[in-house]
Amino acid sequence: MGQNVKLVAKTLFGLEDVLFNELKTLGALHLFKGQRMVSFEGDTGFIYKANLACRTAIKILKPIHEFEAKDEQAYYNEMFAFDWSELISLENTFAIDATVFSETFTHSKYIALRCKDAIVDQFREKLGSRPNIDTENPDIRINVHIHMHQVTISLDSSGVSLHQRGYRVATSLAPINEVLAAGLLLLAGWDGQCDFLDPMCGSGTILIEAAMIAANIPANLHRKQFAFEKWADWDENLFNTIKESLLKKTKDITCRINGFDMDFQAIKKSKINISNAMLEDFIDVDTQDFFTSSKAKAEKLFILCNPPYDERLSIDTQSFYASIGNTLKKHYTNTEAWLITSNYDAIKSVGLKPSEKIKVFNGSLEARLLKYDIYEGSKRNKE
Repeated sequence: MGQNVKLVAKTLFGLEDVLFNELKTLGALHLFKGQRMVSFEGDTGFIYKANLACRTAIKILKPIHEFEAKDEQAYYNEMFAFDWSELISLENTFAIDATVFSETFTHSKYIALRCKDAIVDQFREKLGSRPNIDTENPDIRINVHIHMHQVTISLDSSGVSLHQRGYRVATSLAPINEVLAAGLLLLAGWDGQCDFLDPMCGSGTILIEAAMIAANIPANLHRKQFAFEKWADWDENLFNTIKESLLKKTKDITCRINGFDMDFQAIKKSKINISNAMLEDFIDVDTQDFFTSSKAKAEKLFILCNPPYDERLSIDTQSFYASIGNTLKKHYTNTEAWLITSNYDAIKSVGLKPSEKIKVFNGSLEARLLKYDIYEGSKRNKE
């Protein structure tokens, strides 16, 4: 499977610890946690494994070259000096993504453009011709990362973001990112330990991620393609061996996973996505108003939901969040309930004191993942 190399897994803010633990469990070596990333070491087989199994990774990158650049000209010169023919041939298509955190380099699209210019200029000078750009489905995807004056060139082994699992074809208004959904569940400690409910399930993303965690199903099992499949050293037999090994570690789901939504169209879409994920035997969804519902069993229930923040829907958030709190208190005792929201004023209307608050981001919105322990009787009596 080759020697170990340095690799980088990118993630969302607030999910670094979860990603670190995922990679460690999978067998990564020499891990280091940074902001929105975890660096580690692994071989070719581990690149395949990380892409298949990591629930909270957005990209798995393979750094191939680093240098310092004080200005744009130095950046271009270094890019031109690097031997791109080791990675790209005239027959290949390529694309470049860039991220910048620098006072000198401030425009990621321009940085990507200048990298493209250097590659094209080098090929024209050496061979009199150039490879083509394909932003949609390139043979080689290159990632450029600049922090201050430090430039890192990496091969993108994933391709499109790993949050695009492959099962979600029908979406409701502002669906939650799959990586964020899995991250919230893992932050909350979900592992299939009891029955589960998402009372505002939309198109079913949280339900599907909850079921995949409970069954230990690889996160990206349904992806049709990864970028590494177009690399020169692509080993299909090794990939299939690793995939089969991961599938042997799946387990039966012993809990029930349920979802409510008042919107019939949302429930219809969730059923399509659940079917695509081949989880219809384990997830039940119904058109139901959470505020008129009651807990079905006396045993412990785990709730995680993404209620509207007043960003997606025009609602009376104070009244809406008060109804969440009242429903939990009156009809959902013996429940561990988790909510994600960016509406901090509305949180106060829940009328319950959260036992945990975790800072996360939902897209560009700074949010909190809040835990509410719903006891029968007072918390003091429970203790």
